[in-house]
Amino acid sequence: MKVCRTIAEYRAEIATFRAASESVGVVTTMGALHAGHMALVERAKSGNDRVVTTIFVNPTQFGQAADLEKYPRPEAQDLEMFRSAGVDAVLIPSVEEMYPRGDETIVETTRLAHVLHGLVRPGHFRGVATVVTKLFNIAQPDRAYFGEKDYQQLAVIRRMVRDLHMPLEIVGVPTVRESDGLAMSSRNIRLSPEHRKEAVVLNQCLDHAETLMGTASTVAGLKADVQEMVQGRTSGKLMAFDVVDPESFEPVEGPLNRPIAIMMSVEFGEGEDAVLLIDQREIVP
Repeated sequence: MKVCRTIAEYRAEIATFRAASESVGVVTTMGALHAGHMALVERAKSGNDRVVTTIFVNPTQFGQAADLEKYPRPEAQDLEMFRSAGVDAVLIPSVEEMYPRGDETIVETTRLAHVLHGLVRPGHFRGVATVVTKLFNIAQPDRAYFGEKDYQQLAVIRRMVRDLHMPLEIVGVPTVRESDGLAMSSRNIRLSPEHRKEAVVLNQCLDHAETLMGTASTVAGLKADVQEMVQGRTSGKLMAFDVVDPESFEPVEGPLNRPIAIMMSVEFGEGEDAVLLIDQREIVP
């Protein structure tokens, strides 16, 4: 596996794959890898001749400096995981490499970035869209792989690729979960033991929503149930619970008798130690 610290080095390595007419799949990450990331790599390996990855903790998608500072960076462990998984090349650039002095260009989906989780994390999706555009331009892959847990992020990236006519396919990969149902996330390791136990409430709320589908229940009733579950079972704060149309992302109200997508976020802890977890599910009656 080639470990590249510069864009030029990474591009040169990928150029050798292209010269051999090999297809390339990319998995972009911020490191702190877990089984969810490895599922993306495995999916990429099954659909491409070569798999390349990135590790870059992108400062422009963090709303709080403390959150950025506390983000885990176990580089040696991450590299070993990629190496064991059969990754061909990984880019680990500096912030200065990705955002050269005087950098002023951004990429943003004007509607999708400012609804739902975008209201909870202002500027987050602009940072995501900008850095992912950069990484796509650098790697120029045939396909890119993203987890479905970050449901809105996946929608933002798909819309961006479509709108900007980028010549690649975006592949969504199902959420990988812990044995108790908690969606795998690099943020999970920042949870205290107590908050880690409580965090299963996200999956429990989504399970509850699925049991109500097709009954006499309504979206308003479901939201009330979820608020009660989070308050009654945890010390966390429900930051958002959005029920939307899976295609348009428009809010859904009334009876639970149509396909819906649910996105929720719960914050555990306070101040600089707060950890925001997200989860999602598409439910079809």
